[in-house]
Amino acid sequence: MSALEPREAGADADVDIATVPARSPGPRAAHDDTKGSVLDGDHRALSIGIVSVVLLIAFEATAVGTAMPVAARELNGVSVYAFAFSAYFTTSLFGMVLAGQWSDRSGPLGSLTAGMSAFAAGLLLSGTAGTMWLFILGRAVQGLGGGLVIVALYVVVSRAYAEHLRPAIMAAFAASWVVPSVVGPLAAGTITEHLGWRWVFVGIPALVVFPLALALPAIRRTASGPADPQAPVAPWDRRRIRLALAISAGAGLLQYAGQELRWLSLLPAAAGVALLVPAVRGLLPRGTVRAARGLPSVILLRGIAAGSFIAAESFVPLMLVTQRGLSVTLAGLSLAVGGLTWALGSWIQARPWTEPYRERLVVLGMVLVAVAIAAAPSVLIAAVPVWVVAAAWAVGCLGMGAVISSTSVLLLQLSAPEEAGANSAALQISDGLSNVLLLAVGGAAFAALGGGAVGHAVNAHAAAGSHPTAFAAVFLPMAGVAAAGAWVATRLGEGGARA
Repeated sequence: MSALEPREAGADADVDIATVPARSPGPRAAHDDTKGSVLDGDHRALSIGIVSVVLLIAFEATAVGTAMPVAARELNGVSVYAFAFSAYFTTSLFGMVLAGQWSDRSGPLGSLTAGMSAFAAGLLLSGTAGTMWLFILGRAVQGLGGGLVIVALYVVVSRAYAEHLRPAIMAAFAASWVVPSVVGPLAAGTITEHLGWRWVFVGIPALVVFPLALALPAIRRTASGPADPQAPVAPWDRRRIRLALAISAGAGLLQYAGQELRWLSLLPAAAGVALLVPAVRGLLPRGTVRAARGLPSVILLRGIAAGSFIAAESFVPLMLVTQRGLSVTLAGLSLAVGGLTWALGSWIQARPWTEPYRERLVVLGMVLVAVAIAAAPSVLIAAVPVWVVAAAWAVGCLGMGAVISSTSVLLLQLSAPEEAGANSAALQISDGLSNVLLLAVGGAAFAALGGGAVGHAVNAHAAAGSHPTAFAAVFLPMAGVAAAGAWVATRLGEGGARA
């Protein structure tokens, strides 16, 4: 899944979504209004445009995940399979912080345009790559664009929609994952089998034109320029940019060290840790690592949930193709029903009657995620039917829908207005960083136990020789991480001053 969620993203970084003032009549002046809808005359073009952007990103995430096993085989890169996913998240961390400051200074329009351009360029680079490392570079460019887009979209929401309309547009973002989750794997699998995996990548950039043509004029009218045009333009926060670079570089070095598995890999690993530790301390609230009650645990839980689930999900199609002989289409479809249950989980947590039980709902959600991840590798046993994965992932996505949306709600509940922007940034950084680190751990375990040897059989109809331990080494530790998240979820209630 994309970082835009992972089916929903938080607001970024340096943007205070609770206190951005209106600067002109129209949609932004409606912040104090209690009427209207996301599809009224003031919002229709904007809503359709930005939801179309999310729809495109959602389709890319589901389609690329389906095509990835074949791409990795043809480029002789199954041994570094996890890199193709983590490269996206690594560069998106930097893009998020950059976009936050860019949007504060001049509005979200520039960040959104540049982000969609980089997103499309990365797809083209990956789709035309002749080597796995060039393919991974394309994913990194795409991730930078994705980080810019995520933040810009949420700044648009904060400026152009009244507070009472924001839950509706966020629900539309979540719902926009449903159709791609069902159609994306089937379309990508069919294209991969009949035209080749490259068309999955090079075909998507053409779809960028419509949402941009629809959204950009509306964004220019309702959310362009600095939030307060009378205020002096804020200087670039070079310290935050340096920390963002450090956290991205450190995560990348750890991923590289985990994949190489040589004594010399200790050097990049040490360098990665040296960069990450001060960057994490500077960008996340105090107490996050030790799961202090309240806001720090909310931010930590977001990372645990997203990282464990995405790290496991990234290997599901590869496992089904190489160990059970499924076509890439059927392997991708095993995840399709999860889009529906994710939306259902998000819908349930938004019902008014669930509010008093939100923390218990989050605990239950993390239990469902842990059970789903632990159950998925049962298909490594030949007697277990492959539909067990689809059923397990439907359960896991139900839990994720409740957890991811609830962490966003709890974040704003526990944040003072002047802290909302920085705290939202921390939530998003926890999300992206955990994706990178847990993919690095899973990828290293996969490679160490012979996972790279399955590459020769990653095609539409052939299964590899048995390598169950390589896959089990990914799924079972991630299930343990998700189970730890259930404990963290018991600490979401505020236990004192805000961190």
